[in-house]
Amino acid sequence: MSQIDLFRNVIARHALVDGTFECALPGVKLIRYSAPTMPMPVIYEPTVCFVAQGRKRASLGTSVFYYDPASYLVASVGLPVVGTVVEATSEHPYLCLQLDLNSPELTELALKHPRQGGGAVPAGLSLNEMTSGLLDAVIRLVTLLDTPDDLEALGPLAVREVFYRLLSGPSGDVIYAITQSDSRHGQIARTILWIRAHFKEVFRIDDIAKIAGMSRSTFHDHFKAITAMSPLEFRNQLRMQEARRLMVSDGLDAASAGYQVGYDSPSQFSRDYPHANVGEMFGILGQRLLSFEMQPTPRGSKVIFSFANNQSVLIEDADDCSSFRVGDSEVVR
Repeated sequence: MSQIDLFRNVIARHALVDGTFECALPGVKLIRYSAPTMPMPVIYEPTVCFVAQGRKRASLGTSVFYYDPASYLVASVGLPVVGTVVEATSEHPYLCLQLDLNSPELTELALKHPRQGGGAVPAGLSLNEMTSGLLDAVIRLVTLLDTPDDLEALGPLAVREVFYRLLSGPSGDVIYAITQSDSRHGQIARTILWIRAHFKEVFRIDDIAKIAGMSRSTFHDHFKAITAMSPLEFRNQLRMQEARRLMVSDGLDAASAGYQVGYDSPSQFSRDYPHANVGEMFGILGQRLLSFEMQPTPRGSKVIFSFANNQSVLIEDADDCSSFRVGDSEVVR
């Protein structure tokens, strides 16, 4: 049996239904999906994702990453990403192990095995080639789920080995940067946490730059290098994700959702909403949004997005974004 077959079989044994699951290994989640998913805006916390089967796409700003068993994805800061499982079937489901990188053990290990700094600030989302040594370590970690009595004694050692392989492998610079609070990466990470806590508020870039301890121009350059967007674009992306959640999950109309996330008027919300990866959210990739229109209806209002490839998205009821039409096809989440 190959390494990847073993990895796949272990996850399949412990993730029997679709979803994301905590497991007995601290900081580890197992993920399973038996069909491709619609693009969903999510926050990727500092994590590493190892795919055992299937394929997933993650979009950050204008950058798109595809990862599968031959690669692994590292998120070094909390980022607003649009994630989509693109390859999965009931016979061959998407299977993934996700490991939390906000770990004192990782920081301790980085102190003992420092890397030479001074290079460019690493991007907040990066794709790396899987190595046999790293895959072996990940398999040793996940197979502990088959022997629960060994978890307490061997679990921390197995996690530590995975961390070491990450630090010493192609992703070493970005993994090391996560542990350095006084680095450029750490300074930007602090401002990201602040913006995530205050995204509904109005703030000045100069004030955020002070939190980072940088000049305005230096802060802007480093922030964009890590997040692939400007600070205001980052804030707007957070607002759009929360507004979409409020419309889909809580049934708010667009105007109410806009007010909830910090917009002073529906027109201001309507101005920013089309620029927040709308195409990705509805499964339309790489196409420029031409127009965004809200029209009154007897029940309230409907929303129409038109894209450069002549595709359109129609939400018949702005109070219920869980179903919509892409061209002539109806989609229900």
